[in-house]
Amino acid sequence: MVQRAREFEGPPAPTRPAATVVLLREHEEDGLQVYVLRRLTAMTFGGVYAFPGGGVDPSDQPETVRDDWSERLGVPDADARAVVGAAVRELFEEAGVLLAGDDEAVVGDVSDWEEDRAAVQKRELSMTGLLAKHGLKLRDDLLHPWARWITPEFEPRRFDTWFFVARLPEGQGARDVSGEADATQWISPQDANGLTMLPPTRVTVDSLRPYPNVEMVFRAERDAAVPVQPTVELTGDGEAILRISRTGR
Repeated sequence: MVQRAREFEGPPAPTRPAATVVLLREHEEDGLQVYVLRRLTAMTFGGVYAFPGGGVDPSDQPETVRDDWSERLGVPDADARAVVGAAVRELFEEAGVLLAGDDEAVVGDVSDWEEDRAAVQKRELSMTGLLAKHGLKLRDDLLHPWARWITPEFEPRRFDTWFFVARLPEGQGARDVSGEADATQWISPQDANGLTMLPPTRVTVDSLRPYPNVEMVFRAERDAAVPVQPTVELTGDGEAILRISRTGR
């Protein structure tokens, strides 16, 4: 990262909208836990722990979501809906967890929906089509916006990424189904220090330490509209300082 910062001359690459989901559950002994996966070494950012997530796709067009996502995410309504749709899709694709149901309950075990999940991942079936097929609707009440990060200007691939926290639906379990990870685990924020993570992941995990349970996380007031954009300050002695601050503040 430091080398790329030293060699960067501009202009910065454009950003692509993306969504990341911090899946949460409560454990009898450890309390609050987060689900993390380690990307394959052959992938971009391989070998580091991350959360399920990825770029917004043209098919991410959920029909029924709450009407205040634009304000909560700081972008126009259509863009906000697409980001929410991407969050739900990526979580289903990478962890097999589906945030959907009806007005009364969230869908339970979907581990036998592998054919549908694979079709969504291959873009042979949209999430809207999947939900219609099973008579479900997207349950965006299980998502809570947590933060927004923009990739530093010197990186060749840049993302404008919204981080969401999500409740693990009762009866469902997270598992590696995408083939993009070589390890997964549930871990408490307090025990995650030994895992290699990029700054956005590390800061997100650390920010969850004060919360004893999922309910308290969802009650937290967070600003996911104003982005955080890390910068690298090169020093004269060959070292570098990573600075993390919100843009426009």
